[in-house]
Amino acid sequence: MKKLLVVAAPFSAMLLLSSAALAGESSSVNGVISAPAADLKWVELPRSGGVKYANVRGDLTGKGPYEAFVLFPAGANNPYHNHSAAIPTVVIQGTFYAVVEGKRTEYPAGSFYDLPGKMNHYSGCLPGMDCLLFQYQKDHFDLVPQTEK
Repeated sequence: MKKLLVVAAPFSAMLLLSSAALAGESSSVNGVISAPAADLKWVELPRSGGVKYANVRGDLTGKGPYEAFVLFPAGANNPYHNHSAAIPTVVIQGTFYAVVEGKRTEYPAGSFYDLPGKMNHYSGCLPGMDCLLFQYQKDHFDLVPQTEK
């Protein structure tokens, strides 16, 4: 397990940096895109229980592709839902989880997962530490509530 984290953490950081390097709304000098943490503009998602996002490229709440940091309060849980498009996610801080087809998987900092579009699941952040994620999609973000079977 330690060996996996040693490999996963640098890979996740590389993904994060390469995604940030493509950012259109962040500052750009000589082709280098920059999104320092101090410059991120955090916005709370309405009716989300305190979930916040900071766009790096595009707009998480707009139309079209986006790349954004997402901050889940510790202990926050999403209802049963899906997303119209796949949602690749890098966990930077905390431990995020997803329950797919009854199987719960926990993703500590340094983890990556990619849920296919229209896959029903639960997700959330374990208590103890807020979860900082980096997410991106080819098209707009949505959270489509589903009825439990």
